[in-house]
Amino acid sequence: MSSIKQFEMLARYNAWMNKNIFTICDSLGDDVRKKDMGAFFGSIHKTLDHILYGDKAWLERLCDSAYTLRDINKILYPDWQDLKKERFIVDKEIDSWVQSLNECKLNQIHTYTSNVDGKQRSVPYWALAQHIFHHQTHHRGQLTTLLSQLGVDFGSTDIPFMPEFNQ
Repeated sequence: MSSIKQFEMLARYNAWMNKNIFTICDSLGDDVRKKDMGAFFGSIHKTLDHILYGDKAWLERLCDSAYTLRDINKILYPDWQDLKKERFIVDKEIDSWVQSLNECKLNQIHTYTSNVDGKQRSVPYWALAQHIFHHQTHHRGQLTTLLSQLGVDFGSTDIPFMPEFNQ
């Protein structure tokens, strides 16, 4: 399988997981979604906002290198409906970005300045593309733990459970 096909599958997985998690979180009240539950970003809402923050930051860096510096600790979308709307817009942007990838681009070195420590790094483009999807999955794992603590059964998050593999 080519790396392009892997990224295409990861983009579909991302959209599938986001649809599922936002559907479940829609059933929770704002007070529950915003309750500090001791997670790295505190609440369900803040964790979802952080995932979106990361996606937007990396897409800016990788699509046109015009990264907009943002405070990593500031919530981008305090309103649930705004967060949800932007999440699905960015999922489409991720899909479009993945469709633009080619092996030549993936093998280039990409230089960027980290918003975390301010250092400039030069990393293979494919590794940064992979990082977008790993970052999402890492934090969605935290979200499913929070949901489990609330007594919500999220179901399987495994790639083989994606609809395309269960027809």
